[in-house]
Amino acid sequence: MTDGPSEKNVDQRAELLPEERAAGSDDTDAQARAILEESQERTDDPEGTRHDSTQTPGG
Repeated sequence: MTDGPSEKNVDQRAELLPEERAAGSDDTDAQARAILEESQERTDDPEGTRHDSTQTPGG
């Protein structure tokens, strides 16, 4: 597993889409970091995270 998302990736993901901007965010960097960390977990352990997911078929 990696050390976490790079600052460049966090900064890019923290740029909100129009619908995200409309909903608002108190801390876009923290939100981006959490999204990227969860994505990395799924990439590193697809079978383990599949079991816990409510959105993945066969979970």
